Order: sequence, then structure tokens, then C-alpha cells
Amino acid sequence: MNAAQVTSVGAGQFSAGPPEGKFAPSGGSVVGAATSVGAGQFSAGPPQGKFAPSGGSVVRAATSVGAILLVEDLFSGYGELPVLDSIRIEVGRGEIVSVVGANGAGKTTLLLTISGHLRAHRGRVTFDGQDITQVPAHGAAARGLVMVPEGGRLFPFMTVLENLELGAYHAVARARLAESLDEVMQLFPILAERRTQLAGRLSGGERQMCAVARAMMALPKLLMLDEPSLGLAPIMVDKVFEMVKALVRTKGLSVLLVEQNVGNALRLCERGYIIEHGGILKSGRGEDLLHDPDVQRSYMGL
Repeated sequence: MNAAQVTSVGAGQFSAGPPEGKFAPSGGSVVGAATSVGAGQFSAGPPQGKFAPSGGSVVRAATSVGAILLVEDLFSGYGELPVLDSIRIEVGRGEIVSVVGANGAGKTTLLLTISGHLRAHRGRVTFDGQDITQVPAHGAAARGLVMVPEGGRLFPFMTVLENLELGAYHAVARARLAESLDEVMQLFPILAERRTQLAGRLSGGERQMCAVARAMMALPKLLMLDEPSLGLAPIMVDKVFEMVKALVRTKGLSVLLVEQNVGNALRLCERGYIIEHGGILKSGRGEDLLHDPDVQRSYMGL
């Protein structure tokens, strides 16, 4: 496999499937979703249906000034099947932004379109001041926009070390390979212990950490995480979100988090967006959305 085959997380060119479906590295098998995260291993279907935003308007808690990512009037889908409808979101520098919604709402399609795995039908994606709407996934990753797909998508018959090295596929990252390896091994000590182990033999939580560490090897400015807590036991979910906060705190990253776990995602983020049927239904401060009666009733069962 050559470097051009590795895209945003060093895991090969992803093929876009049906809306919100699974996607897999071309020509290879994939590892299933994460299931657990062990303590101390890093150092640093709700009901669907429309609801009306409180007060009748969508609130934007940030402006595009200083935004590292700005998505404007984005339409996307699969062939003739439309999924996203006039999406507008933004992520500030050093900010955690969550996009939450029910299964099938368009969350994964949004990440795939931003990252260049899917071609936008209309609209614009601006990253770090540059229009990347037509930039393919490997080009977006080389600019610092890196995605960790649902389930991690490691290469199971390669070692942990080899999976991590794949993350540093572009020229700038390759030049800092040794330095980056040292950093991720310090952030995730369990991976240092497992460096010669086949990735397919890791526990679910260890695979998830390895996937995030591999993304860090690409020197991201913005890290996009697709359902990082999927399949985790409730006691382990907090550890995943603590890992995300630690990366933001220690590395100064921006994070765009896609989650079905609405409560935890909104507690973690500075700002959040509610997506439903391919459109943004509500946006605002994470804390405000967390206590919004409509959000609580429709997505948290309260």
C-alpha cells in the first residue's frame, strides 16, 4: 500500500455507502466499534420527530471570525439521494463543538462531506482560511483536518506501531514521525505497552485509543470524531470524553464531535448543534441546549 491510499486517519480510501451506513477501507477488513476503555490508560436511538426551537429562532453562539472551520449552505448526499440540506456550522480555534441527533439524521454524512470523502452537491467548506470544498480526503488531512471514523477502522493484521506510523503519511508528518510517536506514547501509555501487538487483538477501548492516536500522528489542527463512545459501557463513556478534553487542553486542538449520546456530548462542548433529517434544527451553547426542554424531551427522555 502506498501513501496516496491513506486518507484522513491513515486507514485507506473510504468508500461512501448508504446514508449513515458503515464505510470500510478499500480492499481490507475493518475492526468493529469500540467497546471499552480501561481506567488510567491515557495520561492527559432517541425518538425522532421535529420540535420547534424555543423562542422560534436558531441561536448562534459564535461568529465566523477566527473560526478554523466554516460550513456554509452545504447540501450533500449519495448519488440522487439527498441527505444534508443547507447546513451551516462553524468551529472556533481551540473549541469543542458537538453535532448531536438521532441515528440517520445526517451526522456521519456531514463529517464525510467536510473531510472530502463525499463530494458536496452545493455549498462551501472553509478550513483554516482556505476553501476545501472540492479537496479530496487525503488533501484535507494534509492540511490538518483529520477524521477518526466510527469504530476506528484500524488495520487488524498490522501492529499498533504500524497503524500509528500510517497516520504520519503526509510529508510534514513523516518528517516529525519519531517526535510524534514519542508524544502519543506518552499520551496513551497502554499503546506503548502494546506497540508490537496486532491491532486486531486489542480490546475495544484500546482500539479506540489507537485510532485517535493514529489521527494525532497526522498533526491535526481540527480533529473530527465520529461516535467515539459507540458501544462503550456507561462507566467507560466518561473516560473517552476525558481523553478528548485532555487532547484539547494539552495540544490546543479544535474538535468537531458527532454523537448520539446527547447528554455527554453537550456537557463536553462549548457549543452544539442539533441535526435532524439533514438540517440544523437548533444551535447554541452546550449548556443551554442541555437544559432546553425540547432537547430533553426529544433526545434525553426527560
